[in-house]
Amino acid sequence: MKKILFLQTALALATLTIGQAIAQDVLQYVNPGIGTAHSRWFFFTPAAVPGGMAKLAPSTNGSYGNAQGWEAVGYDVRHNSIEGFVHFHEWQVGGVSFMPTTGELKVVPGQLDKPSSGYRSVFDRKNEVAQPGYYKVKLDDYQITAELTATKRVGFHRYTFPKSTNAHIVLDIGRKQGESGEATDAEIHMIDATHFSGYVYTYPKYVASYDPGGKVAMFIYGELGKKPSSVTAFTKAGTKPGQKAAKGVGAGLALNYKTVAGEKIEVKVGLSYTSVANAKANFIAEAAKLKFDSALELAKKTWRQELNKLQVESNIEADKIKFYTGLYHALLGRGLASDVNGAYPKHRATIGQLSAQEKKHGFINTDAIWGGYWNLTQLWSLAYPEWYERFVNTQLRLYKDKGWFGDGIANSEYASGVGTNFVGLAIAAAYQVGIRSFDTKLAYEAVKNNELGWRNRLVGSGKMDTRAFLKYGYVPHLDGDGSNFVTDSTGSNFSASHTLEYSYSAFAAAQMAKALGKTSDYKQLINYAEGWDKLFNSASKLIQPKTAEGKFIERFDPMQPWRGFQEGNATQYTFFVPHNPKALINAVGDSTFNSRLNTIFEASEKNGFGGGKTIDAFAGVNALYNQGNQPNLHIGWLFNFSGKPWLTQKWIHSICNEFYGTESIHGYGYGQDEDQGQLGSWYVLSSLGLFDVKGFTDQRPIIQFGSPIFNTARISLLAGKTLQIETRNNAKDNVYVQSLTFNGKPVENCWMYRDELMKGGKLVFVMGKQPNQKWGTKTPPPSIQ
Repeated sequence: MKKILFLQTALALATLTIGQAIAQDVLQYVNPGIGTAHSRWFFFTPAAVPGGMAKLAPSTNGSYGNAQGWEAVGYDVRHNSIEGFVHFHEWQVGGVSFMPTTGELKVVPGQLDKPSSGYRSVFDRKNEVAQPGYYKVKLDDYQITAELTATKRVGFHRYTFPKSTNAHIVLDIGRKQGESGEATDAEIHMIDATHFSGYVYTYPKYVASYDPGGKVAMFIYGELGKKPSSVTAFTKAGTKPGQKAAKGVGAGLALNYKTVAGEKIEVKVGLSYTSVANAKANFIAEAAKLKFDSALELAKKTWRQELNKLQVESNIEADKIKFYTGLYHALLGRGLASDVNGAYPKHRATIGQLSAQEKKHGFINTDAIWGGYWNLTQLWSLAYPEWYERFVNTQLRLYKDKGWFGDGIANSEYASGVGTNFVGLAIAAAYQVGIRSFDTKLAYEAVKNNELGWRNRLVGSGKMDTRAFLKYGYVPHLDGDGSNFVTDSTGSNFSASHTLEYSYSAFAAAQMAKALGKTSDYKQLINYAEGWDKLFNSASKLIQPKTAEGKFIERFDPMQPWRGFQEGNATQYTFFVPHNPKALINAVGDSTFNSRLNTIFEASEKNGFGGGKTIDAFAGVNALYNQGNQPNLHIGWLFNFSGKPWLTQKWIHSICNEFYGTESIHGYGYGQDEDQGQLGSWYVLSSLGLFDVKGFTDQRPIIQFGSPIFNTARISLLAGKTLQIETRNNAKDNVYVQSLTFNGKPVENCWMYRDELMKGGKLVFVMGKQPNQKWGTKTPPPSIQ
């Protein structure tokens, strides 16, 4: 198998002049190819700017779609042909593919195992370049070089053709792409000799499941750098030479050209989720006078600016590549859905209008925030508060429109995918860290409703077992055959994991209530935060599902996934009491807790901290520990609470080194569920030695310390402040903290209050080969405030 080669020598040697100093270009440390075996639809989209709507990427199998609506699809390093370059890549959203060709006109993509059956082309990865904001490849079947870049809402193509009397640019609009589901309608037509417009409507599987009346619409307005000599229209029914418009499923246009050797043709495409008129408005605002090279420089400038908010130095090149690629994925995900004029997609493809205040933040599409409190929201609050504000304001807009938060959303349509809803927790945490550029009264109302509301609750808002949780204090178990999952007002197949999750989110809501002086609400919510204890089996020291009658389920296997536990098992989920770790530790027993958890990590290290080398997103759900999925991501940090912080230092450092890689297959483990930057964000935080098990949900949030990877790090905070992290005696085996100072003063604890750290200054870790078992043990992190 060929190793993917994305970083070119020229890029690796690139430098930027900053004043009199020469600094290495941070872009050289981003490798978009990492983890591109078995990667999700939105994972590999190099031709984009941070958080943009336009996310252009090559597709190797996007037109195949996927059976369950979420599996890996789009670009796979194990494939050797490209079927087109697609513009829209979000959770449940995909569409609009372009492909340059020569020779006989073909209007279908063709098959992976038979490239000549369609317009797809084989390619060689030595002729492929992927960088933040840019993609380039040579299509061997046509001897065409394709290049892509983007602004926020406009995609740019540049195709370099050979000499040909029969060259084409195929605009394939009416076909399913990635997670989009089948196209239900499409249209494209030439407006004049060099401009075109069109749309496609799709019905993604998760929209069909969670918001059945919904639909996803994508609109385009484009400009050609050269007038075609002729146009051929096509649909699923066939081709129509000479026609300049096509409508219906499979709609598209083939733009036919005569080209000379080396001729370049540029195509610019304005995108929108609301209308062709707004696609044109986006085009005019961002790209009317912009050429490809200028757009590319702007994209690179934007990426440098955002990535450089976190600067790290290390003698180990691979660590910097893992760090900046993880940060790149965190900034790439959750793209804009609103237009330059503030229009945004509402339910059933109608158009909403953001207020002037909302327009400042924008409205986004987003995969579920499940687990995001252990990576994304912490990263956002550290250096990208505007991203956090955008997420919160999007969810509040959705709440005003539909009455409920949406865990995962595609153009305002609920596309939960998980069936729970942690949006309230994420918003409560935003409030606690001082991110409050939103209507806090409305926000608290929505947060409280997310925890306690069950009447007329919409399926797509998740937590359909809320009534049962409120009645029993835990979610009763509903057994099933595993072929389909049931969650309703009486209980759930995922009863235990839901109980743990709802206990945690009730705690977060309670802390927000306390901060707002809502004492009675606080007392009610904090009571529900103890739900986990109702499922704790004191005999086995494990969380075990219970029936409505209060009996533990029979035939219980702690390693069995999916029975009571979503995407995990009892061994993993027993540690899911992040809001009160000490209570869990006390219930298990200090000695038993530490020995059990350390044994789990010793065994898990041999299996890659998850699913071994199995290439599957769920490879680790039946393992002792699974770094590749969200429910486990805080577990290694629990030793800080159990009196042995040196074991947190050891195991988190080991996970950073061994689970994370720099190759196309071993990127985020082998079996991974990256979810728009979550696993990448976890590496960024953990490699800095910073993390909060509680996801900043305390009224006064804390940060726990681990084992930093880098010699130095510099984080840009608000108001021009910076946080510097220096790691002295840094070496491969020196993973244990010997001492720590902040602004010259000793820090004896393995934690600090976040507000103190965010004032800025300098953290200095002194490291050693052997654990200092006295440091960080005197006062453990506060478990419940």
